[in-house]
Amino acid sequence: MESMIRDIKLAPSGHDKIEWVKNFMPVMRAVDEEFSRTKPFAGKKMVITLHLEAKTAYMAEVFMHAGAEVAITGSNPLSTQDDVAAALVEDGVNVFAWHDCTEEEYFKFIDEALKIEPDFIIDDGGDLVHALHTTHRDLLPKIVGGSEETTTGVHRLRGLAQEGKLEFPMIAANDAYMKFLFDNRYGTGQSTWDGIMRTTNLVIAGKTVVIAGYGWCGKGGAMRARGLGANVVITEVDPIKAIEAVFDGFRVMPMDEAAKIGDIFLTLTGDKDVIVKRHFESMKDGAMLANSGHFDCEINIPELESLSKSRRKVRNNIEEFLQKDGRKIYLLAEGRLVNLAAGDGHPAEIMDLSFGVQFFSMMHLLEHGKELKKEVHLMPNEVNVKLAELKLKSLGMAIDTLTPEQRAYLNLE
Repeated sequence: MESMIRDIKLAPSGHDKIEWVKNFMPVMRAVDEEFSRTKPFAGKKMVITLHLEAKTAYMAEVFMHAGAEVAITGSNPLSTQDDVAAALVEDGVNVFAWHDCTEEEYFKFIDEALKIEPDFIIDDGGDLVHALHTTHRDLLPKIVGGSEETTTGVHRLRGLAQEGKLEFPMIAANDAYMKFLFDNRYGTGQSTWDGIMRTTNLVIAGKTVVIAGYGWCGKGGAMRARGLGANVVITEVDPIKAIEAVFDGFRVMPMDEAAKIGDIFLTLTGDKDVIVKRHFESMKDGAMLANSGHFDCEINIPELESLSKSRRKVRNNIEEFLQKDGRKIYLLAEGRLVNLAAGDGHPAEIMDLSFGVQFFSMMHLLEHGKELKKEVHLMPNEVNVKLAELKLKSLGMAIDTLTPEQRAYLNLE
């Protein structure tokens, strides 16, 4: 296969980035060391669709070292790093991605990657699974199974499964405890504000930040915003999550009310039309909009543009929408994932755990995939425990163990 990337000459910078993150991913290094010897994926082919940056690149290389032939595409046009893509090609991975690709190119890259005829897939958002169930159905008989990285993608998978249309088993890697607890909360929390702050170069302290959605990603975004000194408001549709936000010390109100007082709006729901025309109409001058949900549909950009006299780029990754009454509303990173489109994504130490989940999800499918039903599965909990033990060991930390008497008392024998 011939890769499709921007420029192979960018590879040296990409190698530097991959080497840097490897220093802070001890779980994946341990996995790499163990399975590069045994090569359990020898003779197997894998297609990965994820945010193509250094941490993802290292995971792809770990699978390659474990024997797999790997093809990879980016899951977001703005998160692909061209130098990392070039480095992967030099290392022997089939890459189909470049930064700021068009929608047509994005889907062409998926089509090209699937020419490898995979046994396993790793998806991020559901576009790869969708392609296999529509335009590439001829490949379905070969596929043992796959895993899904995001909340949005898991929702799409469960909908497909409920309709009885899912053609192979998928593991909800996103729903693994060691994934959502750390990746969605600590990873999203830090990387989102990193992207916002480096893009705007503005202070967060003292501003009113409106967080739409109080799932694990919303909790992380709210926690970090409060730590930066913001006055945090939560909007929700789930009464249980809403009361949890109240008990965590946040104000809760409908978006119709929050739109009037917010300085920075951050959507993390995975749904569409979270912020729409009537909200834009009541926002204050200088309000900033950012999204950390998977797709760029949480903020209704066409409706914002319809209200505007002009739309122009005022700073890298910031567009100004001049309203007819003179107010200015700013949109960050085109409404795409601000932590990746305007930043480097989650910290390496966080993705170390998430990609550990992905690796062992693939191992579970390798060993048991042919006997699994064509539905969405959770990763076995013993994998969560193994990953936590590996991470603690890498940090030089130890924990207590139960005595036989204590285990008997708890009926653990």
